[in-house]
This record gives sequence, C-alpha cells and structure tokens, in this order.
Amino acid sequence: MPSSPDPSRIPSAPAPARRRVLGYGAVGLGAAALGGIPAAAPALARGRNRPKLTHGLQFGDPRHDGAVVWTRADRPARMVVEVSDRPDFRHSRTLRGPVLTPGADGTGRVRIRGLKPGAQAYVRVHAESGRNDSGVLEGSFRTPGGGEPTRFVWSGDVAGQGWGVNPDIGGMPAFTAMAERRPDFFLHSGDVCYADTPLQERVELPDGRVWRNVVTEAKSKVAESLDEFRGQYAYNLLDESLRGLAARVPQIVQWDDHEVVNNWYPGEILDDDRYRVREVDTLARRAHRAFHEWQPIVPAEAVDGRIYRRIGYGPDLDVFVIDMRPYRDPNSAGTDRFERILGRRQADWLVDGLARSEATWKVVASDMPIGLVVPDGEAIEGVANGAGGRPRGRESELERVLHGLHRRGVRDVVWLTADVHYTAAHHYAPERATAREFSPFWEFVSGPLHAGAFGPNDLDPTFGPEVVFQHAPPQANASPMEGFQHFGEVEIDPGGKDLTVTLRDGAGSALWAKTLTPEGRG
Repeated sequence: MPSSPDPSRIPSAPAPARRRVLGYGAVGLGAAALGGIPAAAPALARGRNRPKLTHGLQFGDPRHDGAVVWTRADRPARMVVEVSDRPDFRHSRTLRGPVLTPGADGTGRVRIRGLKPGAQAYVRVHAESGRNDSGVLEGSFRTPGGGEPTRFVWSGDVAGQGWGVNPDIGGMPAFTAMAERRPDFFLHSGDVCYADTPLQERVELPDGRVWRNVVTEAKSKVAESLDEFRGQYAYNLLDESLRGLAARVPQIVQWDDHEVVNNWYPGEILDDDRYRVREVDTLARRAHRAFHEWQPIVPAEAVDGRIYRRIGYGPDLDVFVIDMRPYRDPNSAGTDRFERILGRRQADWLVDGLARSEATWKVVASDMPIGLVVPDGEAIEGVANGAGGRPRGRESELERVLHGLHRRGVRDVVWLTADVHYTAAHHYAPERATAREFSPFWEFVSGPLHAGAFGPNDLDPTFGPEVVFQHAPPQANASPMEGFQHFGEVEIDPGGKDLTVTLRDGAGSALWAKTLTPEGRG
C-alpha cells in the first residue's frame, strides 16, 4: 500500500464551497469551543487595537536545560516570555523575543535556557505593540533528570485521508490521551499535516454514520501557495486537544511527505489535475518555510537548516531525528543500482553521531520504516523493495549505516517510526538477514494519530525482520471512530536503565509492551 493512500480511496462526499470558515454552524463548533482561536491563519491586522495571540503556544526541541517556546500574533508585536520555577511566577525572569511580523506569518520562537535538571518550568507568553499588550498565555514543562524516569510518546499522521477535526468525538482526542500519560515530550514522526488532502464537511461512513469535519479555506483544496501551506498548521491548532498537549508537552517534530504532497521526491513533476503548480521543488520550498514558521523548531539547530538534528535529553537518551525526504533519489522500481534516501552527508552524520553518543539509549526518529514495503504505484516509496536477496537500491544505503554502526561497536539503538498507519514491533537480526553483518535492533511503529488506518504491510527479509506484534484494521482507511488510532510510549528507568516500549491505542490503552536491557549496563 502507499505510505499514505491516494485521496481517491476516501469515501466520497460533495466538495465544499471555498470560503474563509466552513461548517461551524453545521457542526456546532464555535469560537467558544475553540477557545476563541480563529479557524485560519488570517493576514496580520493593522491598526491601534491590541495584538492577539491567535493559536496558543507550543514547546519544542527540549534539551537538558530548557526548550523552545512558540507563539503567533495577529499583528506586528514583540514576543515576550516569562519563566519561573514557581507557578505564582515569583522570581521570574523575562526574555524579550523577536518581533512577530508578516514575513514569518506572525510566528516567532524563543529558546529557554538555564533551567535546573528535573525541574518544572512555568512559562507565560504575551506580545507587546507600543503601549498595547496582548493577553497572556501560560504553559509549563519539565526538564530531564532529578532521578525521575524519562517518559515520552511518539506517533504521526494527523488529519489525513479526509478525517479532520470532528467535534462529535472531541476534535482529535488522541492528543488528550497522550497528554494524560504525562510525557516529558512528544516525538512527532511526520505527516504533521496533509497538505494534499482537502477535507469535506460530511463523510458518510460504510455503517451509515456521518463523520463531520470542521473545514477552513486552506483545507478545502490542495496546498500550493505559501499561505495555503501555512493554513494546514493553523487548521491543526484549532483542536483543543492538540493545543492542550502543546502547552504542556514539548514536541520534537519531523516531516515526511504529506507536508508537501504524497510520496514526493526532489525534481518530481506532478501529474495531478488538482494542482496548478506542478513542480514539486517549488511546493517543497513553500512547505518547508511554512513548516519552520509554524512548528517549535529552530532551523539553525538542524545540521543543514532543514530537519535532521540531534536532541540530547540527558545522560540516558539521545534522539537522532533523520529526514528521508529531500535527499532521496527519485522513487524507482527497485533497481540494482545504489540509491539514496538519506544522502551521504546525513548518513555519515548519523553513524558518527551514534558512535560518539554517550547516552545509554540512542533513539533514531525515522520518518519511514526500514523493513516494511511501502510502494508508490509501480515504484518504491520507502527503503525496502520487497525483492529479498542482497540489499539493492535504497537498502544499500541503509546497509552501509547499519554495518557502519556494527563496525564501530554501537549498541542500544532503537528505531521509532510511523507512516504506515498501524502499530507494530519488529526485531531485526543478522542471522535472518542477507545484508552484511549488523547488530540486532528493534524498530517500533506507531500511528496514525488522527488519520485513516491501514495495514499491515509486507515485510522485506533483507535485514532479517520478524513481526513480534502488530495491530491493524480489518479494512482500509478505517476512520478514527473505528479504534485503530495509535501512539507509542517509551519509559527509561533511571536506576536500572531499562527501556520499556508500550504500544497504545488512541484512547491510551496498552496493547503490547517490551522491556529492553542495555547491553552496556554494568
């Protein structure tokens, strides 16, 4: 199956008319239910009125001593952040951030530093414009350490296959279920939005029920302009569950394909009548800009200003966020020639960074799975080509990475991913493989978070994978009402250093768990 199914597979319904806000009256979700947040990313206002913070606050890219805080104002204004270790904000310090301007769609961010290990940080954000001041937004997060376990959650795929914010089920409820686990951070494994999948106000389900979406202008067509890409992220922040998690749980965000268009690769020319802009490179530049404006990420902290980066989260955990999208060769039918999906520079950075890491556990946050066959029509979208035998195509590049880690004695590496819209646990072992020698490792898959559920996919034998657990729907594109939404949870014990992975459904119920013991312990 494709990494993200073609929109033609979505149950049909009449297309909505384009207008600024659609369906609020029809679905019964008004400004009060949305906390007063507008349904789209409006152009920045001018005039003498006080600025407003329009889409809440988000924390991101946590480090041992702080995190990034993000917000957006509706007109030019300076971002101001207060930080304290007390909920009453006594003895707080003030950080004056950037001026929020139309050039960045009113968005801005500040990195908070200098916090104590294992401390709760309380944060207030407002915006100043002359004598005018916005209202204050409050949030909090915890820094790693202090003898407490490290706990985080991961998943991907939001508002995909036609399933958007639905007030009948509480918007996108899996975000609330994740927040209730009180994680230290949320690793978003990609498909943060679906810029290529318009939403319809009503979708009739096979059992006769009706799914109802909140729809905005940006979500009523495929995204092509910069403002339309910005509107994808503005739409997601309509959801109260997402905003609640974002104000309490730092996010580590990566992208995959749907932030631009399904299964894209550099140089691609679209054959899709929905698009007036057919050059994927043009769409990707606009999508990349919107992603960095609307996510709590600092581009300068990525290796080349894009996505891939290392997040050091204390002595027990390093997270290596990789990017399999803009460095890949065109999707092909799986030829014998060597093909890139990481690119030489990123692949070398990954092997060297993992080898140099002194953390007990090294997590590779991958936007695509290694061993699952993810087709793109007659071509291959992912790494595995389904042919078995010696590594070929993109498998050759992953073989270099895995063999390089083995030669340098790197152990205790865990791969986390999403993309395929079900949850699974895979164990890879050299004795089952046809690839060169590598160290055994686990790959855990979780998703979707709020999208159509699919799967399971075929497993390619090249790297010796074994399915230990999987949970997938009986039919394709199962709506979030069907109970096949998923997220995963990782907890690291600060005493014994064991790492426990629990795969959960979208309501937070545990489906399966595995505890791993570090090889280097003792």
